Amino acid sequence: MEKPQRKPNNPCFSSGPCAKRPGWSLDALKSAMLGRSHRAGPLKAQLKEVIDLHKEILGIPAGYRVGIVPASDTGAFEMALWSMLGVRGVDVFAWESFSNDWLKDVTGQLKISDTRTFEAPYGKIPDLAQADPKRDTVFVWNGTTSGVRVANGEWINADREGLTFCDATSAVFAYDLPWDKLDVVTWSWQKVLGGEAAHGMLVLSPRAVERLESYKPDRALPKIFRMTAKGKLNEALFEGSTINTPSMLAVEDCLDALRWVKSIGGLQGTIKRTADNFAVFENWVSKTDWIEFLSETSENCSKTSVCLKITDGWFSGLADADKEPFIKGMVKLLVKEGAAYDIAGYRDAPAGLRIWCGATVEKADVETLIPWIEWAFAKAKADAQAQKAA
Repeated sequence: MEKPQRKPNNPCFSSGPCAKRPGWSLDALKSAMLGRSHRAGPLKAQLKEVIDLHKEILGIPAGYRVGIVPASDTGAFEMALWSMLGVRGVDVFAWESFSNDWLKDVTGQLKISDTRTFEAPYGKIPDLAQADPKRDTVFVWNGTTSGVRVANGEWINADREGLTFCDATSAVFAYDLPWDKLDVVTWSWQKVLGGEAAHGMLVLSPRAVERLESYKPDRALPKIFRMTAKGKLNEALFEGSTINTPSMLAVEDCLDALRWVKSIGGLQGTIKRTADNFAVFENWVSKTDWIEFLSETSENCSKTSVCLKITDGWFSGLADADKEPFIKGMVKLLVKEGAAYDIAGYRDAPAGLRIWCGATVEKADVETLIPWIEWAFAKAKADAQAQKAA
């Protein structure tokens, strides 16, 4: 196959950290207030602006607390699990790498004895209707490593007694989440916003706040997990104060991303851009006989972290040990040409491709990428066959 001539303007298709917003440059950070305390008035005001813009753009209900916490989405979700689980039984739904990590934490680290587990392999999703409204529920909305997402919140009981803990890091700003069905929600700036890593966002419903104020875990909590003082929620954490020192450079970058979101129509703008990018892949997969989505159902197919599996007969005939090196060879070709960076599937997932299609990615770049994927597959396959014949 002839090598394509045109390349994506931005070859960054990593699933985290993700591509910066269109037109971004270091000039976007020139107003960052550096070398000053994050507790000083103007800097604290910037942190509060990050919180307020998230509330406004995402339509987070009044009464919900929103805070900036350490250690990205992982830190935010761990913070919630360690601080609030243990009051009642827990249902954990796991179908990819990070949801499996939460399952291991609940059973192996927190040792919640009354835990029910609902698991599914990569490409599938467990039966979410099994969630018991009397129990706490732990799940991810968008499986970043499997390309499988929750389609909607209809399975969550509006009159539940337990809390819902939702890791939504690849979903926020890409889907319209049912906030009234979610009690604890976490994400990071590095996904759909295209922001920088290391900072997490945590949203608590009034019911989650009540849990924090009424329950004291029988486990030690590190300082970065503590959200209460003298039995009451530390409200300052949700008004611009932070537990540890944030990067004001990253804060300025996050503000830049949020202002860009507002400029393109807010949440509906980012949802549309994501959906338009995904539609390019949906059209290509429908007419290409050697590639499919890893997700086994279209309803649950992620529109952000698009995971693909190669179904070509020759590739399927390879030993499992040879499939990952083949994918790495394809990816290496694309990197060498400057056509795409970081699109190999996640290390624990089946050998395949994973391409970020969130709102900061341009549709034209997705369209330009596809011929390069076709070329890389054809070349890698021809090279492998020639090597075997020799």
